[in-house]
Amino acid sequence: MLYLIYVIAGLGAGVVTGLAGLSAAVVITPLLVGMCGWHGYEAVTVALAADVLASLFSSYTYYKNGNIDIRRGMAVTLAAFTGSVLGSYLGYLFSLTSENGLGYLVMVLNIFLGFRFIFKPITGGTQETVSAQSTIKNKKTLLAMILGFLIGIECGFMGSGGGILMLSVFTMVLGYNLKVAVGTSTMVMTLVALTGAASHVALGAGFEFFPGLTIIITCLLGAVVSARYANGCNIKKLNHIVGITLILLSIISLIFNFTGGQL
Repeated sequence: MLYLIYVIAGLGAGVVTGLAGLSAAVVITPLLVGMCGWHGYEAVTVALAADVLASLFSSYTYYKNGNIDIRRGMAVTLAAFTGSVLGSYLGYLFSLTSENGLGYLVMVLNIFLGFRFIFKPITGGTQETVSAQSTIKNKKTLLAMILGFLIGIECGFMGSGGGILMLSVFTMVLGYNLKVAVGTSTMVMTLVALTGAASHVALGAGFEFFPGLTIIITCLLGAVVSARYANGCNIKKLNHIVGITLILLSIISLIFNFTGGQL
């Protein structure tokens, strides 16, 4: 039964990563904490590890379709990388005082994000080509880097929310169309997730090999398939699908926590 949940968590995380550039942790962390009784810090560690390959292969798919801005994306990546190291340490300190605090915070965040996707889908941004983005002023790139640093802190701390925040930066600050924003966001999240996972392990987070491997493999599978689908699908429809999924998963996880219904 536990491994069935691991498979569902991995596939679900891969799907939201490939479709909308979300962090794999928005699915994995609530399920591991709420339904499997994992410690919040360990759940975030596995989620970040799964996010590395899922984001990497998703970004490659978007790259093949011309939907990544590598130059500005790398600038934001370096800033987010620095923030994620600091955020991982802050998350470790928080986990010492609240054993499952990170898991609960992620569940609440997921519900908020779910309603945001449904009622205010991210379909904005310009319809310019990637090459046209070279006219963006340097001050906007600097602002994006500052926001990337803050997002890196948040992602290292909670292991969640970084993807959707990056998406907002790329569409609202740099003016990317949505597919370029998703593709560039997954590129950034690859290094952020790698840094966060390594920092968590270095700080003593446990990592169960076979459950973790199961989640990582299924997450990768879900990401590869969904990223290919996303490049030719209506974005507003995808927002609604992902939003409903996040809300349902979070509500189920919260019910299991409050009723003590761990498997």
